Amino acid sequence: MIRELAWASVEFGLAHGVPMSCSELDYPERLRVPGASFVTLRSNHGALLGCIGTLRPHRPLVRDIVHNAFHAAFNDPRFAPLTAAHLPGLELHVAILSALTLLDVGCEGDLLAQLRPGIDGVVIEDRETSATFLPVMWERLPEPREFLDALRDKANLPRDYWSSTMRAFRYTVEDV
Repeated sequence: MIRELAWASVEFGLAHGVPMSCSELDYPERLRVPGASFVTLRSNHGALLGCIGTLRPHRPLVRDIVHNAFHAAFNDPRFAPLTAAHLPGLELHVAILSALTLLDVGCEGDLLAQLRPGIDGVVIEDRETSATFLPVMWERLPEPREFLDALRDKANLPRDYWSSTMRAFRYTVEDV
């Protein structure tokens, strides 16, 4: 049901150019409660076409999925909007995020020691800068230091950056 919902959002967006509206009352309780999700779109060759998500629950999960599917398809600033030509072979993945868990880290070594490769999604934050990688990124970056360095790159921070105000969170995902 969750993937079908994301597909419906993408198809509605292609047909109408606007996000699909939905009422959480039409869906099971699990989708009515606040939740956080990421929607990732890839070509049949594996090229990333869009990935948009929410880290912290602030709306019913059903509306979060619809919103993120539309924006991954049409508003990811890194990519051109999806077209009907992309549909054949399009891969759509939905990840439902657990709550973020703040990690007790005083230095980079603390964070590296707590990371669980292949399991954790990770968020780093420092003042107004933040970045996240979903757990699937461990497939491309299997070593914790490599993973953290790439995450800092994504946040536009130097690879050796650490500060006393740096915070790190972990989460897990349910891939749908």
